[in-house]
Amino acid sequence: MDTTDRRTEDLLRELAPQVLGVLARRFGDFATAEDAVQEALLAAVTQWPAEGVPANPRGWLIQVGYRRMIELVRAESARRRREDLAARREPEHRQAAPAADEQLTAERDDTLVLLFLCCHPALSSASAVALTLRAVGGLSTAEIAHAFLVPEATMAQRISRAKQRIRTSGEPFRMPDQPDRASRLTAVRQVLYLIFTEGHTSSAGPQLHRVDLSAEAIRLTRALHALLPDDSETTGLLALMLLTEARSPARTGPAGELISLADQDRGRWDASAIAEGVALVTHALPRGPVGPYQVQAAIAALHDEAPTAEQTDWPQILALYEVLAGLSGSPVVALNRAVATAMVQGPAAGLAALTELAADPRLAGHHRLHAARAHLHEMAGDRAAAVADYRAAAARTSSLPEQRYLTMRAARLAAGQAAPTDD
Repeated sequence: MDTTDRRTEDLLRELAPQVLGVLARRFGDFATAEDAVQEALLAAVTQWPAEGVPANPRGWLIQVGYRRMIELVRAESARRRREDLAARREPEHRQAAPAADEQLTAERDDTLVLLFLCCHPALSSASAVALTLRAVGGLSTAEIAHAFLVPEATMAQRISRAKQRIRTSGEPFRMPDQPDRASRLTAVRQVLYLIFTEGHTSSAGPQLHRVDLSAEAIRLTRALHALLPDDSETTGLLALMLLTEARSPARTGPAGELISLADQDRGRWDASAIAEGVALVTHALPRGPVGPYQVQAAIAALHDEAPTAEQTDWPQILALYEVLAGLSGSPVVALNRAVATAMVQGPAAGLAALTELAADPRLAGHHRLHAARAHLHEMAGDRAAAVADYRAAAARTSSLPEQRYLTMRAARLAAGQAAPTDD
């Protein structure tokens, strides 16, 4: 893809939620508006390379989407009720493209409304993630399917069902009222974080890092933060993403192999992202209320600000994990706290904490439990136990880079070589 194509793709991705917001607000029908926007985007991809990007690309997309919306509403007798609703909202005999229509050309940004709508309580997390990427992120169904390693037809059905659930809920296109807004905001953040984590460390497949997903999560979280600058947890979430993503340039070697945090070249970390993330979390924490994303961001900041792995402030990290454990019942938090305990109090203390976690059914068979236990056995000098757990972890992960990394650690220890430490 050349530079021009990339700029056009980025522009369309930025404009897609804006156009969708205009049409959904105008017609009150999110599902049909989303279909119309996708066709407008397809028209742009087809026409712009030959004709050039129009002077007002947003207005162009709105006009094309509006015309298609009218066609979709009027084409199917099964959608007669929606057609009647559109007719009541549309003055009689007014069917021309709405170039001068104040409702359609206003610079109002409905990104936040779209985020809240895609995180409707009736949707599962998986459906909310897919719908958010499609409607707000501007990703195609094929791109989303590829990211989550499912057939395109399967993802299309998932998105279609999600839109149908929103349609049948009868919820209008507007910001939710209180107290629904607070609970929905929690879901919005969770969906954005799920998108980021899947992009930062893919749960399956040959790639460790899906840059498109992690970058899209950061872009959308920036938009949420811009609209809610006083929400401390949204600020914390953006800080966490930036501080975590800042290490990405050093996470893999020349052949795509995974490099542990302790062994990364810290000179390759993104200093500007670290500075921004530290500034954000420093601003958010004193303002409160303190939430899990802010605490995780503070932990990430301590890792990023340490000049070397040996100079990491593990006692402070452990103290923050204690705070985080009180805010979240997540077994992953407990797992990370056990590792931090080992770094402060020794591997025996960390292994004791992991033994208690092994009874948690949410971690049963999870590769991260075996990987953490392998690392602590290695710290304790028990190579045989470490090899067994590294192999068990490798057998339980669907990520090929993680699988290769864990297998290599086991092989190195089995051969009697000291493996580099990890955290």
